[in-house]
Amino acid sequence: MNILIVGAHGQIARVAISLFLARPEVRLTLFLRQADRLRDVGLGDRVRIVEGDATDEVALGDAMAGQQAVYVNLAGDLPRQARAIVAAMRSAAVQRLVFISSMGVYDEVPGERHGSILDPYREATRIVEASGLDYTIIRPAWLDDRDVVAYGTTRKGEPFANAGATVSRKSVADLVVRSVVDGAGLNESLGVHAA
Repeated sequence: MNILIVGAHGQIARVAISLFLARPEVRLTLFLRQADRLRDVGLGDRVRIVEGDATDEVALGDAMAGQQAVYVNLAGDLPRQARAIVAAMRSAAVQRLVFISSMGVYDEVPGERHGSILDPYREATRIVEASGLDYTIIRPAWLDDRDVVAYGTTRKGEPFANAGATVSRKSVADLVVRSVVDGAGLNESLGVHAA
């Protein structure tokens, strides 16, 4: 299975790379702005590194050639990036998208109103939901670096569970891999919280 990771130097993405490579059927293309950040980490012959910007539809399209799924783990101008990624996926006829967003984009965290700080995440989430692609949106709680996989999920429309507790990046990465490889959460938006 050929998988493109956009934002491959992100903290969750770096954990997900290890989990993906534990599956011998997976080959990865790692897309990031500064490719030298990953060149010397010994990723092996099942990994290709591509330097590019996530707002560059042409560069994204080139990286998507031959891919079966795209996993996106970005910050910055998320709406612009989401539009470019969706357009490139349509052009390349790649249908499967797993996209990291944020808890709170639906005001689903009890007692919290995150206001305009989440507006870029909200808009990017709407773009992905309206894309017509086979998407999974992952909305993690606050993150930590514990070496554990222990999490639960909530669906869009359900209150976010256990929002005050942190969830490990490894837990979120596990859900990413299950979503990409096994199809978990197809056409759903999943909140991820500590178990």
